Amino acid sequence: MKYMQKLGKSLMLPVACLPICGILMGIGYALCPATMRGGDIAGTGFWHLLGFFLVKAGSALIENMAWLFVIGVGVGMADDHDGTAGLAALASWLMITNLLAEGTVTTLIPSFSQDTAKLLAFSKIENPFIGILSGLIGAECFNRFKSVSLPEWLSFFSGKRCVAIVSGLVSVLAAFVLLLVWPVLFGVLVGIGNSIVDLGAVGAGIYAFLNRLLIPVGLHHALNNVFWFDTIGLGDLSHFWAGDTSADVSWSLGMYMSGFFPCMMFGVPGAALAMVHTAKKGRKKEAIGLVASAALCSFVCGITELFEFSFMFLAPGLYLIYALLYGIFTMVVSFVNFRAGFSFSAGATDLFFSSFMPGAANTWMILPLGVAAFAVFYAVFRFAIVKFDLKTPGRVEEDEESKQKAGGADDFARVAALILEGLGGRENICSLDNCITRLRLEVYDVEKINEERISSAGVAGVMRPGGSAVQVVIGTKVQFVADEMKKLL
Repeated sequence: MKYMQKLGKSLMLPVACLPICGILMGIGYALCPATMRGGDIAGTGFWHLLGFFLVKAGSALIENMAWLFVIGVGVGMADDHDGTAGLAALASWLMITNLLAEGTVTTLIPSFSQDTAKLLAFSKIENPFIGILSGLIGAECFNRFKSVSLPEWLSFFSGKRCVAIVSGLVSVLAAFVLLLVWPVLFGVLVGIGNSIVDLGAVGAGIYAFLNRLLIPVGLHHALNNVFWFDTIGLGDLSHFWAGDTSADVSWSLGMYMSGFFPCMMFGVPGAALAMVHTAKKGRKKEAIGLVASAALCSFVCGITELFEFSFMFLAPGLYLIYALLYGIFTMVVSFVNFRAGFSFSAGATDLFFSSFMPGAANTWMILPLGVAAFAVFYAVFRFAIVKFDLKTPGRVEEDEESKQKAGGADDFARVAALILEGLGGRENICSLDNCITRLRLEVYDVEKINEERISSAGVAGVMRPGGSAVQVVIGTKVQFVADEMKKLL
């Protein structure tokens, strides 16, 4: 599980490249709609040419998504995030995709040229799944062979210089295995995707429910790759930002993204307000300080982790309800034909830029849908919290020591010091890393961890995935806290 969580964090690195893609393509399409509708843009004036220019700049990323996963996973999964692993991952990607290209495969095994299913599988070999696999090969080869010492006559290739070579050899073996396995795996993925697609709006709701449900273990990224990117021929996100419409694909384009907008922009703030209203007397300001910033972050940019980790382990039943609400609203959104897309997550920023895309439809409906989401999330959360006396922010018992907060929200040095103290001091820290909202640490002795002391820093929550791993949910300013902790270490 710890490995999968690290992989999930690594996948966020390439995904973080997408906002610039969405912004450029959204502005570009607004200036020059003909760019994606097939019209003639020659001689149409400066603004149309500027729009065409911006669309091409943005499409450079969306059309090479798999490459982003190669480098992102390779660097993200490597010890110390060394760029050597990224180079090794790229070498792995180039070898695997060339060895398994349709022309190469049909030359090696001529009978495959008569098998439509196998041809389709190998025609889709340059996909995010293979990109992630190549990234893992590069990272693992780096972690295992970065310090290898070779005989004197081969000493030039010792250490990091041998990583790409080993990665290439491993990639040849991986390509041989994939030659036999990939058509079968591709067929299974196509079957799963088609079964969800065949369910229409209900299938979109099931996907949204599973997406939220898998967040605690980081496996939602694997699910996202099936539906958002062109791994099996779906690619709801990639087709949306490529300027396609529902007429160009076999499903209602955007249906696997649209349902997240009312939930993240309005549902999360509604649930956050319910937490504030149900907080204990004298604890409301504390609850406001935590969930208000989380709600704003969710509304603007669609980052929900700060909110979700504030209660998912304190009240897992409530988190299950939260995931179900996503599924229900995604089904509703699919039925009413509200369509929008995101390049990063379903916040107001992505909604604005995606509204200019050809696949967008009835984006004005975010207002009634948002009002409904706010009301439903608020009512359901308030009822559940009060009825079952759930431990949400502002309702968790604390001793006097843990009520000592870390001062201002931007007092990163003090926050880092309190967290480090709660983790047992610097001598108990084995490793320190961070993702977009959380500190990720390995400690030598878990018995030295004082969660109450960590909570006194005003953090959103403390997670123990298992073994010696500890995660501290900070929010979007986690990088600053991580930097201060590194100074202390």
